[in-house]
Amino acid sequence: MSRVPLHYNKIYSLAKAKIFCDGAKLLGRTIAFTNGCFDILHAGHIHSLMQAASFADYLFVGLNSDQSTKLLKGNERPFNNEQDRAMVLSALTCIDGITIFNNETPLQLINTLMPNVLVKGGDYTIDNIVGAKEVIAAGGKVEIINLINGLSTSIISQKILRL
Repeated sequence: MSRVPLHYNKIYSLAKAKIFCDGAKLLGRTIAFTNGCFDILHAGHIHSLMQAASFADYLFVGLNSDQSTKLLKGNERPFNNEQDRAMVLSALTCIDGITIFNNETPLQLINTLMPNVLVKGGDYTIDNIVGAKEVIAAGGKVEIINLINGLSTSIISQKILRL
């Protein structure tokens, strides 16, 4: 007997993500949102995602598409395609939903889902977090979390290239 693991059900189209988030809010639940490429998942990502999940009842992740990742990181990236990255993220219990987005920023996704809490890493300030002013204007808040020094996909890829 073959069964589809539950984590595959965490990958949502934009329309279904909106239904999920709107329904959760109607039930009095809160939604946290963060985004990224998550190209080579590492301990820094896990730390950030677990922190983000702690701010609300549900954590939704905006995942940069392959096209979007190339715009941000260059033509050599991503190392893993968007479907593989989404599958890996979907296995994490701290994540409740994932939506892949094609734009350079997640602004459209944030405006559509309108989370209660927008979460970004400490390499950002409130002034340069995409969607911060929109979330705050809607009554939400922005949380900036500490990053773990020395952990990044870029650092990992540089180490691999030196081997």
